[in-house]
Amino acid sequence: MIQYLRNCLEAALPKNRREVTSTANKKVLITRFERDSIHGFVQTPGSFGTCSLDLLTPSGNLVKVPYTEIKAVCFVRDFETGESWRAQRSFASRPKTPGLWIRLIFRDEDTTEGVKPNNWGLLNPSGVTPIPPYYTMQNHRLFVPRQALREVVV
Repeated sequence: MIQYLRNCLEAALPKNRREVTSTANKKVLITRFERDSIHGFVQTPGSFGTCSLDLLTPSGNLVKVPYTEIKAVCFVRDFETGESWRAQRSFASRPKTPGLWIRLIFRDEDTTEGVKPNNWGLLNPSGVTPIPPYYTMQNHRLFVPRQALREVVV
């Protein structure tokens, strides 16, 4: 019987093949500042560019949404419930989840809270990805671009 080390097998795959196997399509609802919200699918981690987000609409169109228009990207379970993150924006008491309790203040003076894992490896130069206060309901993660924020309070 021949046994191979996992690292050996990963090194044998071409680089682009390794990236394709680690991607996933996620349902998102994009809340924008000046316009209506839109929903669709993003391919993680490839859809988050340096200045825009690639969104695949349910009709099959690929749309580039600039970060300057985006207020928040909500990773959702289904599209029918709408923007449920607006109703539950803050914690009722101190969160029990490990991480940093943060308050995000948007450039239009709107606020929301979340928990950010205390891990340098999860830092994203294009935005913040907190876990919302009631993540077991509709929204299980948010992405807020840096251009949408005025201040982040820990």
